[in-house]
Amino acid sequence: MSDNLAQSTLNIQKDESARGKPLPSHAKVVVIGGGVVGCSILFHLAKFGWKDVVLVERNELTSGSSWHAAGQIHTISSDPNISRLQSYTIGLYKEIEELSGQSVGLHMTGGFYLASNKTWYDYLKRERSKARYMGLQQEWISPKELAERHPLIDPKHYLAALWDEQDGDLDPSGTTYAFAKAARHYGAQYFTHTPATETTQRLDGTWDVVTPRGTINAEFIVNCGGLWAREVGRMGGFTPPVQPMEHHYLITERIDEIANAGRRLPCGIDYEANIYFRQERDGMLLGTYEPVGVPWKVAGTPWEFGHELLPPNLEHIADRLELGFERIPALANAGIKDAINGPFTFGPDGNPMIGPVPGMHNYWCAVGVMAGFCQGGGVGLTMAEWMIDGEPSIDVWAMDVARFGKWASPDWGTVKSTENYERRFVMTFPNETLPKGRRQQTTALYDRLIAKGARMGQAFGLEHALWFADGPEDAWEDPTFERNRSHDYVAREVEAVRTGVAGIELANFAKHEIRGTGARDWLNRTMAGHIPQPGRITLTPMLTGKGRLYGDLTVACLGDDHFMLFGSGAMQDAHTRFWARTLPQGVTHENQTGDWHGIAISGPKSRDLLARITRDDVSAEAFKFRDCRKTFVGGVPVILNRISFSGELGYEIYCRPQYLIRLAEAVEEAGADLGYRWYGNRALMSLRLEKGWGAWSLEFRPDFNAVESGMDAFINWNKSFVGKEATEKFKAEGTGRKLVTLTIDTDIDVSLDEAVLKDGKAIGYITSGGYAHHVGKSMALAYVSTENAAPGTRVDVEILGEPYPAEVQGAPLYDPDGSRMRG
Repeated sequence: MSDNLAQSTLNIQKDESARGKPLPSHAKVVVIGGGVVGCSILFHLAKFGWKDVVLVERNELTSGSSWHAAGQIHTISSDPNISRLQSYTIGLYKEIEELSGQSVGLHMTGGFYLASNKTWYDYLKRERSKARYMGLQQEWISPKELAERHPLIDPKHYLAALWDEQDGDLDPSGTTYAFAKAARHYGAQYFTHTPATETTQRLDGTWDVVTPRGTINAEFIVNCGGLWAREVGRMGGFTPPVQPMEHHYLITERIDEIANAGRRLPCGIDYEANIYFRQERDGMLLGTYEPVGVPWKVAGTPWEFGHELLPPNLEHIADRLELGFERIPALANAGIKDAINGPFTFGPDGNPMIGPVPGMHNYWCAVGVMAGFCQGGGVGLTMAEWMIDGEPSIDVWAMDVARFGKWASPDWGTVKSTENYERRFVMTFPNETLPKGRRQQTTALYDRLIAKGARMGQAFGLEHALWFADGPEDAWEDPTFERNRSHDYVAREVEAVRTGVAGIELANFAKHEIRGTGARDWLNRTMAGHIPQPGRITLTPMLTGKGRLYGDLTVACLGDDHFMLFGSGAMQDAHTRFWARTLPQGVTHENQTGDWHGIAISGPKSRDLLARITRDDVSAEAFKFRDCRKTFVGGVPVILNRISFSGELGYEIYCRPQYLIRLAEAVEEAGADLGYRWYGNRALMSLRLEKGWGAWSLEFRPDFNAVESGMDAFINWNKSFVGKEATEKFKAEGTGRKLVTLTIDTDIDVSLDEAVLKDGKAIGYITSGGYAHHVGKSMALAYVSTENAAPGTRVDVEILGEPYPAEVQGAPLYDPDGSRMRG
């Protein structure tokens, strides 16, 4: 048995916390689940001032998956903010060890990430670029130096290694107990052998948490159920799309080279071999994510499961072990001391699901945190900030439970969680679309667009066209970091928009209907911009109380007390949750995203096309830029908006889904002699680069405020609105960074998160980019330090490890005064 597993039993014996102590009848928060995540949340809530917090655990702390975790810790994550939180987590361990008096068994050995081919080398170059602007301590080491730091590794297999001094390993059980005891230091309480058997909400919004030892009435409850996240959730009406997966790692017998090294060896990850490894006593721990994942207890986790392991199946991981033995030859001659197969919970994209659950009052969750000892501290910090302050200090959308809607069924969750498990150490390229869990949501045009050669992507569970090939058999591309075969196809879509007329399906924008006599007043307080008069449209940012961006919305006024809001499809549940906190009596909100689909037509010939399929006068004088109306187009009832994200003359035509095929037929027939073409999201992203327009989740998100993003241009300062005081302060004091548009001298386009450099030092980072086909330039949007934001400033952008010269632009490269769009 490994150090960690043996230590787990010892910690249980040493801590008999509150077994005989009566439960309190009331609490501010009840956390359900005593794994590392639940204990971290308890600790952070108490540390930040909420003393009346309680954790209940059905068995002992760590029961489930925490106790048998491999304990390897690292900072690299696909999302930069998760990397920041992982760095915070690792830095927290000394603090909780001192507060609790409980050893966490921390070994800060440093660790490396190994590239054995060009693809993984390019991946690590991208990670190193992110580390530059994030301030993480990562550096390249040569294969020779790799072998010096870890003499068991055969360096001939590797092109390069990225070293991170913050990586290492710890004792999972000791760490969990340290969080719990540190929480108790600040006044929190935890109760073991106290299962939550029922959660019931009262009329006042509080929750009764029923246990065999009594009932606790709590203002908030937090589902940290781990392996039992689904079971705990169902008690309150929440079914998270998570799935426990079987996972193997091995502990070897003594290896002389380790025993005689005179120091603890660093840990590592070999991506191509799909293995992670670290020292364990005088041997080595070797883990892998199998190429064929095994979901565990799909129907539900048994309540009686606890400190148990599953029968190992070494044949299932034999191919990975062979690669491990090849690259770390000493392993081939070492005996296997323990073969660990334990379940742990994965989410559909591998990231945690945390935050207030949309559609529920005072119900929070932190589930699917499969990398609990890398992320647990950061999750606890984020949850405490969110609960106490009303919002976290950084954008945690990559972990927000709201990124999965009701469409994310348990079956879909099992399929996608299994796929993500299998791809844990498998490259996913910026242009890659993953195959599993597809067609979860489709529109009436899905088959029609596929027949026309659409290459589909998926966003918030909905299929949407990325680009159009010459037919279904031609709709493929090779995953790559560089330009791919879709490049020329996207170019012709862009040309159609700029010179003729083209259409894109509109289904994946969110549509929210607001009605009631107080609707305008509520919108004025909630939105920072102008609220339009009937028949008009405005663009407005929506801010948090601390002045951070939380929405980039189009508001259409259909009547005195009737509004439609159009925004990010991915944020639809997050926005619903945000508005529910302040929606007054008499004002109704209904998420109608699935009730309105449509087509946007754009291009200099779009007015001609529209005029052929509507009886309305749509001349420039009769239907002005930013007008909206209910009418009939293509023989079906629609909401017609004169607005366009392409930067061209254009119209958005929304209809109920049952009318969508008829509308599409009318558009295609009327546009046939005008050269009408369908276009996809990649062309749209290219078009908006030429206009210097940001997009939600990229340039606009809660990491940024309205001033640094330039969204303050849309603010109505002559009214009160959420976040006004903070935004006025940003405006008065200035900001340290600004959103800029860059042109880059390169033939390898950026995607996101590349470092922007000045004289070799990071001064910012890319938020999005690509090739702007009409102007013929590689472009990007980026946040850079204010002193480097002036038009004409020369900088470098690091792409796949190499600096490429770039220039900050002033006016948009295409139609700078907007005359084509407004004409």
